[in-house]
Amino acid sequence: MSMVNVKKSSFLTTARVTRIGILSAIAIMMSLTPLGYIPLPAMKITFMHVPVIIAAMVDGAPGGIVVGFIFGLSSLFINLSGPMAPVFINPLVSIFPRVMIGVVSYFVYKRTKNVPLTAALGTLTNTVGVLSMIYVFAAQTFANIKKEAVSSIGKILIGIGITNGPLEIIAAVIISVGVMKALRKFIR
Repeated sequence: MSMVNVKKSSFLTTARVTRIGILSAIAIMMSLTPLGYIPLPAMKITFMHVPVIIAAMVDGAPGGIVVGFIFGLSSLFINLSGPMAPVFINPLVSIFPRVMIGVVSYFVYKRTKNVPLTAALGTLTNTVGVLSMIYVFAAQTFANIKKEAVSSIGKILIGIGITNGPLEIIAAVIISVGVMKALRKFIR
């Protein structure tokens, strides 16, 4: 009987690593195509948080953290070649909020089992997290890049959140609900 339990446990670990690997690969692919980062005049809008949210719901906090870290690294590398490089070079801006998507999504889903709520709060974690980190750690740099007074950066960042956030939330909810519905057939 213990031999059966060992094999079953090993299978679950292999399945989990495989799913995390696939979601990480999707995040990497998205970061290299226009699907990952859509440039807008003020900042880039992203749907890269969706694989992080799904990983957290399917494979728990470790899955969300790993895929969030991949998202954060891609954000760091993508922004190194653009005008926002001095802002996103700080891992507290580029990586930390993306890892927190996985943590928040895991706890929301664990507590509620509500996919739309998890997707919405995971997305808010990304939007609020990145914009807050810019404000706390890179306001002057952001102001210099945007050629704005540092005193107006809070309003500008709130404007970006209000503009980008709802679209990112709607997309995350629609995609997450569809993906989770499909995955439930395969994952017990």
